[in-house]
Amino acid sequence: MFKKILVANRGEIACRVFRTAERMGIKTVAVYSDADARAPHVLMADEAVRLGPAPAAESYLKAELILLAARETGADCIHPGYGFLSERESFARACAEAGIAFVGPPPGAIAAMGDKIESKKLAKQAGVNVVPGYLGEIADTEEAVRIASDIGYPVMMKASAGGGGKGMRLAYSEQDVREGFEATKREGLASFGDDRVFIEKFIESPRHIEIQVLGDQHGNIVYLNERECSVQRRHQKVVEEAPSPFVTPTMRAAMGEQAVALARAVGYYSAGTVELIVSGADTSGDGFYFLEMNTRLQVEHPVTEEITGLDLVEQMIRVAAGEPLAFGQGDVGINGWSIENRVYAEDPYRGFLPSIGRLVRYNPPATSDVADQHPSSPRRRRSMTHAVDGAADAASLDSRLRGNDEGGEGDTKAIVRVDDGVSEGGEVSMFYDPMIAKLITWAPTREAAIDAQVAALDAFEIEGPGTNIDFLSALMQHPRFREGRLTTGFIAEEYPDGFRGAPAAPDLYRGLAAIAAFAATAQADRARRIDGQLGHRLRPPADWVVRIGGTDHAVAVSTDGISVDGEPMEIGIEYTPGDRLIEAELADEARLSVRIAPTRTGFRLTTRGASHVARVLPARVAPYARHLLEKVPPDLSKFLIAPMPGLLVRLDVAIGDKVEAGQPLAVVEAMKMENILRAEKSATVKAVNAATGDSLAVDQVILELE
Repeated sequence: MFKKILVANRGEIACRVFRTAERMGIKTVAVYSDADARAPHVLMADEAVRLGPAPAAESYLKAELILLAARETGADCIHPGYGFLSERESFARACAEAGIAFVGPPPGAIAAMGDKIESKKLAKQAGVNVVPGYLGEIADTEEAVRIASDIGYPVMMKASAGGGGKGMRLAYSEQDVREGFEATKREGLASFGDDRVFIEKFIESPRHIEIQVLGDQHGNIVYLNERECSVQRRHQKVVEEAPSPFVTPTMRAAMGEQAVALARAVGYYSAGTVELIVSGADTSGDGFYFLEMNTRLQVEHPVTEEITGLDLVEQMIRVAAGEPLAFGQGDVGINGWSIENRVYAEDPYRGFLPSIGRLVRYNPPATSDVADQHPSSPRRRRSMTHAVDGAADAASLDSRLRGNDEGGEGDTKAIVRVDDGVSEGGEVSMFYDPMIAKLITWAPTREAAIDAQVAALDAFEIEGPGTNIDFLSALMQHPRFREGRLTTGFIAEEYPDGFRGAPAAPDLYRGLAAIAAFAATAQADRARRIDGQLGHRLRPPADWVVRIGGTDHAVAVSTDGISVDGEPMEIGIEYTPGDRLIEAELADEARLSVRIAPTRTGFRLTTRGASHVARVLPARVAPYARHLLEKVPPDLSKFLIAPMPGLLVRLDVAIGDKVEAGQPLAVVEAMKMENILRAEKSATVKAVNAATGDSLAVDQVILELE
C-alpha cells in the first residue's frame, strides 16, 4: 500500500480524499494556489506545497509543478480529483514516467474516452447504443447549419473536449445554430483548450442516467448501479440520486453490461462513469444511448457510496496499488435511497448568476453517524466507515455492502452528510468552480431521503455570497420531482420565467407570522430587562400586526401561548435575540428550521425554499404607521446592469440603436461561462457606460435605455 498521497486538486474533493487516506493510514500532501493558502484542504493535509498565483492556469493546471511537489515531499501516488488534470492523458503519462502512481485509469483509456468524437466511435464498435449525429470536425457556422439541418432539429452542439456543462448549446432552429456555434467553440477553447465541436440529435423527453463502473488491473470490472442526474441547469447537474426512479432491473442490467463492455474495450480500470441519455418516452427499456465516459471520479459519487456501502476513493487507491477487487457483480446491491444537492454560490433570484465573496457565516446542518471533526464548525460530520476491506474475501462482504434489495432493510433513519472544502471567513473566488458544498442524504425510501434534504437545507446557514439553497429546497418540494417525472428540461419547463421562491401555503405564513411576533417580543423583553437596570419601567407590547405574504396577521404573544388572527396556535419556538436560526415545533410534530435576519421594520425569514419579509409593528401603533409596512422597489428596467463580476466580451448595440424585448445586448464572461444579457423591453439605447474588454463589478451599469 502507498505511504503518501498527493491530491492534485483543491476544495471539497481534496478534503474528501484526505479523509479516506487518513483512515487508511496514508500520509497526505496538499497543493494550493495563493487564493487557497488558508483553505481547509491545506490545513487538513500533513504537508502542503504552494503552486503559484490564483488562476488555475498558473497553479492547479501546472503539471510540472505538481510532479515536483510530489518528488520533494516523497509522495508515491497522486489522486487528481475531478476537473483540472484529472482527465489529461499527458498528466497520467508524466506520473508514470516519474515513477509515481496515478490514482486513476491508464493513459490509453483517458485518451480513448477524453475525445467526445472518438469515444462515440469506440462505443459503437463495442456494441454500445450511440445517439445519431455527425462525429467529424466542423469547420465553420455554415457547415454546422448544413449538418444540423441534415440530422433534423432539435440538435445539441457540444465541445469535443467538453464536460461539466461547459461548451454545450441546444439548437431548435437554424438561427440557434448561427447564434450558438461560435460561442460553443469559444467556451470549448477557454475551458479545455480545444475548440472542436460536434453535433448530435437531441433526444426528446431526455433523462440523464449514468452507470458507475469499477475495475482493477487484473481484468475484473463491475457496475455499481445507476445514478439519475436529469435535474440540470444549463447542462450542469444540480441534483443527483441513486438509484433512479425510472430505471427497471432489466434496464439496469442492460445499461450496466454495455458500460462494462465499453470499459473493457478501452482497457479501463479505477472508478469511472459511463453517461447515458435515456428517452423518457421509451418504456421498452431499450431507449438509452451513450453520451460520454468520464474516466475520473464524479462529483456525485457519494450517492453511489451511500446505497452500496463502498468508499469509492478507497477502491481507487487500492486499484492503483495493484490490489484486485474483493467482490464481484453479484455482491453489489442497492440499499435505500440517496440524494445529493449541489450548493452553489449563485443567485437563483437573479437568473442563477454566479456570486462571489467572503463566507461571512458558514454553518452546515448537523450531520449523523459522526466520526470526524468538521474543519470549520463545531458541528461534526459523517465519514465513510463502511468501506470494503480489500483483503477480505467476497463471502465476508455481505454485512458491509449495504444490502441487496432496493429500499431494503438496514439503517432505519435518515443520514445527512456534507462534503465541502470551505470554511467560515473563506472566500468564494471568481477563479474556481462556484460549488460551496454537496449535501447528501440517505434514507430507506426516496420520499424520506427527499424530506431529509428539505430539513437539512433549512438548517444550512450561509451568509456572504448568494446561494441556491432556496431553489434546491423548492426542487425537493416540487410535486413533479417527488413523483420522479424527470427530464433534463425539468428546470426550464417548471421555471420558465425564473425562480421567485417556493410557493408557501397559508398555514406556513401563519406560522411565520407567529415566529416573527415571538422574535419581536423576545427582543422587546430583552430591551425591557436592560432598561430596567437603569431604573426605567419599559412596557413591551404583547400584541402585534405582522404583514407577510401580502396579508396582515394579528398576533398575540403571552405566557399562555400564541394566537394568530384570534385562533390559538400550537407551536413551540426556540429563539434567543441574536440567533440566526429559529427552531419551531409545529402541532403535527414537524420541526421547522427558519433562518432569521433583522430588517428595518421586522425580519427576513427563510425556510422551505423561500425568503419572506415579515414587517412587524405593535398593534397599538400599526394604524398610524402603515407606510412602514409598504416598500416600493425602484424601477431599474431602463438600465442594463452587470449581474455578476466578469469580463465584457461583447457589446451588440450602440447609442441610438432601437432594441426589442429579448434582444441580446451584451455578453459577460464569468467563471469561464458566457452569459447573454438581453433587453427586458423595447427601447432605444440612450447611453453606453462600458466597453468591450472592461472588467465589470456586480451591479455596474453597462448601458441605459429610454
